[in-house]
Amino acid sequence: MDDRNPETPCDCANTVDPANSQNPPVEPGTGGESTLLSISKMDCPTEESLIRSKLSGIEGIYQLDFNLVQRTLLVGHAQGLQPELLKALEPLDLDTRLAVAADTNTAPPETATNWWGLGAAAVAALASELVYWIQGGNNWLVMLLALVAIAGGGLKTYKKGWIALKNRNLNMNALMSIAVTGALLIGHWPEAAMVMVLFTLAELIEAKSLDRARNAIRELLALAPESATVQGEDGNWQEIQAKQVAVGSRVRVRPGERIALDGEVLKGQSAVNQAPITGESLPVEKAVGDNLFAGSINESGALEYQVTAAADSSTLARIIHAVESAQGSRAPTQRFVDQFARWYTPLVFAVALATAIIPPLLFGGAWMEWVYRALVLLVIACPCALVIATPVTIVSGLAAAARQGILIKGGVYLENGRRLRWLALDKTGTITRGEPAQTDFEAWSGEDAHEVQSLAASLASRSDHPVSMAVAKAAQADKVPLREVENFAALPGRGVKGEIGGTEFHLGNHRLVEELGVCTPELEERLEELESEGKTVIMLVGENGVRALFAVADTVKESSRQAIDELHDLGIKTMMLTGDNPHTAKAIATQVGIDRAQGNLLPEDKLRQITALTEHGHTGMVGDGINDAPALARADIGFAMGAAGTDTAIETADVALMDDNLGKISSFIRLSQRTARILQQNIILALGIKAVFLVLAFTGHASMWLAVFADMGATLLVVFNGLRLMRH
Repeated sequence: MDDRNPETPCDCANTVDPANSQNPPVEPGTGGESTLLSISKMDCPTEESLIRSKLSGIEGIYQLDFNLVQRTLLVGHAQGLQPELLKALEPLDLDTRLAVAADTNTAPPETATNWWGLGAAAVAALASELVYWIQGGNNWLVMLLALVAIAGGGLKTYKKGWIALKNRNLNMNALMSIAVTGALLIGHWPEAAMVMVLFTLAELIEAKSLDRARNAIRELLALAPESATVQGEDGNWQEIQAKQVAVGSRVRVRPGERIALDGEVLKGQSAVNQAPITGESLPVEKAVGDNLFAGSINESGALEYQVTAAADSSTLARIIHAVESAQGSRAPTQRFVDQFARWYTPLVFAVALATAIIPPLLFGGAWMEWVYRALVLLVIACPCALVIATPVTIVSGLAAAARQGILIKGGVYLENGRRLRWLALDKTGTITRGEPAQTDFEAWSGEDAHEVQSLAASLASRSDHPVSMAVAKAAQADKVPLREVENFAALPGRGVKGEIGGTEFHLGNHRLVEELGVCTPELEERLEELESEGKTVIMLVGENGVRALFAVADTVKESSRQAIDELHDLGIKTMMLTGDNPHTAKAIATQVGIDRAQGNLLPEDKLRQITALTEHGHTGMVGDGINDAPALARADIGFAMGAAGTDTAIETADVALMDDNLGKISSFIRLSQRTARILQQNIILALGIKAVFLVLAFTGHASMWLAVFADMGATLLVVFNGLRLMRH
């Protein structure tokens, strides 16, 4: 039994990793409570850093879970601390309010952009520059136009910069405020105005670019319609909001409509496009008893179905929640970049200060010249392009995977997928269809065939394992009567047992028979014959030993061979781990080209095999049953097959394949490789541009507006480069 079931973009310095918080999670029973806050102006790690530093001094806060995609913060704290939280965050001017859980299922609203105000500021900055050159220097008109430009385009920057400085945070707003003010003090009025306008424009363009990544979630949210046609108690059909439809309600969906809620077909037959959920390219035929997923499209016939999950608990809702949670996690590259940003900005700030003071004091340099160079360094000091490069790329990769029916639970798995060297696979439901059929039945040692088949079917009908289900199905077809079973128990990796008529019986595999000490040479010979044919054999064991044999055969999925070949092409070695007998394991492994196979494995045996494989490199484990859980947890990346509609698989797997297509693992690995390449490109771009302008600043060849332009260009380059993943 081996199956397991921007509005304002980033001021991105000084990021703090939530995972590194010293506040432990709220423990049940400690008298703590949770407060969900909606923070509409929390767009990136800078605001997160400000909030964390503000709340760190409040005693009684145990947990801070940030969701930058939805702009929410879940705070775990002592009882009665909620008013103090809101009061502490009020001075940050981030529009903080109490939220409800439903807010997390709604896309955050976009803030309107004042393009007219920015346009007027840009005209004033250009006019200031023009008057300066025409009249050959500063005068009251130049200064007035510069002040108009700065006021029109930079008041928000000054406000946020002042808040950051009060909280001892050198983010981009603080650095730009210092740089522009410094430029005004040394007489560079037109340039100060142009720098502020360019910076504001860069922020807006960057915000719109980042919205593309945020819209990946909005697109998922929009998949399920807001209303559904529901049958009332009086039998009439009426359209009501999907979130108000109760579990168990009868819903009708017409051809061409999207399905609003998860359910089970009660009436009708149709082809349903499940691509938004599972990534399957072709529609799937649905009939009575089949499952439907919210967000999928009914293409042909009318269907009536019974709702099996509320709107906020549907498969689509769980996918969205999982992707949002994954976006909040820190990938390895992002953790490195965040650590780098922590010391980079203060270091460059210190260098800028030294540049302004040391050359004039010690070497007779001109004060105005070196102060100006220091101001250019301040503009360069923000690692915004570097810090934003990783999350945008990771979010794009996660969204691209979700569109293919691959649910990745965190950036760490997306990054590490390319490092896999071994992939262990369960057999039933992963390599094979998981729908075995009984091929042989033998009453052993002259037993009454009808009697032993009835006993075995009575035990098998109580089990949910595919092999037992095949035996029960065959007995049902033969109209074999079932008997009452008492003290039924599952024996993981072996079979089941129970009492029938006061006598204990076992129904299980070769391992179980050996453990019970009833395996004879004659039986061993017959088992070897059947197992060499690739069949799985289970036996009914009574007080006097084995009473019957049942051989079951499963068919290999058409996609398995190609999937294994693709994995080998990617340099990944494969190994089958199954509770089935070694002969069957070897036969199936040979058929699909798997490198190695191990049979007769209990869950703890699979765990040991995975532990051994991890010593030879990054190891993945693929399974679809609950008994694979220990091995899936121990592997570097655990893959759950056919996770659509399965709560356990979506919640516990590192990567959930929403359908049964094993080939999606190679797609995941190729996506991981592309993600790694883009991350490397982005880091090289961001650091390279910074390095060039640091040199230009020291040598006096870089102006402030050019530094802002370069910073904007670098940021946009890495954002658009990261968003390329969305096209795959």
